[in-house]
Amino acid sequence: MYQLHSIKSLKDNYIWILTNPNNQAVIIDPGEAEPVINYINKHQLLPLGILITHHHIDHTGGVYELKNQYQNIEIYGPSEIDLPINYLVNQNSVCIGDFNFTVIAVPGHTLGHLVYYCKPFLFSGDTLFSAGCGRVFEGTYQQMLDSLNHLKKLPNDTLVCAGHEYTLSNLAFASQMLPDDENIKSYLNSISKQSQTLPSILSKEKQINLFLRCHENQLQNKFNFNNELDLFVFFRSQKDIF
Repeated sequence: MYQLHSIKSLKDNYIWILTNPNNQAVIIDPGEAEPVINYINKHQLLPLGILITHHHIDHTGGVYELKNQYQNIEIYGPSEIDLPINYLVNQNSVCIGDFNFTVIAVPGHTLGHLVYYCKPFLFSGDTLFSAGCGRVFEGTYQQMLDSLNHLKKLPNDTLVCAGHEYTLSNLAFASQMLPDDENIKSYLNSISKQSQTLPSILSKEKQINLFLRCHENQLQNKFNFNNELDLFVFFRSQKDIF
C-alpha cells in the first residue's frame, strides 16, 4: 500500500518519504529542504505532513522552508523541538491523511526522542541504526537499552529506516569486538561495496547488532559481565572511541 523513498542529505543523513497510491506523502526528518522540494517536484507528490524524531538540527533543518513552501502541511514531533509544530505528548499514534503511525518514546540519544512505526516501516531516527545505536547524549544507558529492547519486540520483518548511513563503520566495530562471529563477517562482506545499506530488516539486526544482543549470556560471559546493562555500557563506551 505504501511506498518508501529515501533522500541522502548532508554528510550521511537520510530523509525518508512515505507515499500512498494517491502520491500523498509524509516526510520524516528533513534535515534540509532543497532535496525534498526537488524530489517532490520530480515525482509530483503531495506532501501532507512531516514527522520529526528529535531536536538535532540535521533532522530539523529543513522544517521552516518546507512549511513556507507547503503551508497546509502538518508537522509533528517531540516537545523538545523548539519549533512551531504539533507536539506529540503522551500520544501512542498519529494519523496524517490515511497514514497511521504508532508513536514510540525512546529516550536515550535525546530525552524526548520518538520513533514512528507504520507497518512494516520503522523510522528510528538516531536510536537504532543498522548494526548500531545512537550515542547516549541526554538520557541514561539504561534508558537507551530499554528503548532498544522495546524496538526489538517489533515484528521480525520490520524495515529499519534509520537516520544515518553508519552501517559499515558499525560492522567494523562489531567485527573488532567479535572477530569470529560468522553472521557479522558474512553481512559485512555482503554489503561492503554498497553505498546504501538501508532500510535494514529487524531479523538481521538481531543477528549482527551488538546493542540488540546484550541479553545473550554467551556474550556477557565473553566480556566478563553478568548483566545486559553492563555489557551495553561497555559496547557503547567502546564504540564512542572507536
